[in-house]
Amino acid sequence: MNIQIIKKDGKPEWVVIPYSEYQKLHDALEDAEDIKDIEKNVKAIQEGTEITIPSEVTFAVLDGISPVRAWREHKQIRMNELAKQVGISSAYLSQIETGKRNPTIDTLKAIAGELNIEVEMLI
Repeated sequence: MNIQIIKKDGKPEWVVIPYSEYQKLHDALEDAEDIKDIEKNVKAIQEGTEITIPSEVTFAVLDGISPVRAWREHKQIRMNELAKQVGISSAYLSQIETGKRNPTIDTLKAIAGELNIEVEMLI
């Protein structure tokens, strides 16, 4: 590698390197930062401090299924079971899942509680 060191008062002040070498160093630094971020996120997931959403829930919601239904199906809970646990009718839960009715925040909190997820996951 062709390096030029520029000194000031006898001490190295600047280093001039070929651009291709600079680019390699820059890419390596970005890779190192990415690895550090990944390690931080994996640790947070393992400690339970990072919220994760299963891919089947994500894809179901992206396909237009309501978050309530996507999570209920992911948790393998039948509609009538969840409705009973929440204290609402199956018909009302069906209307929530099809978007025909908007639930109250208390109902959403109850559903989230029964699904063991944060209420934000249903909004």
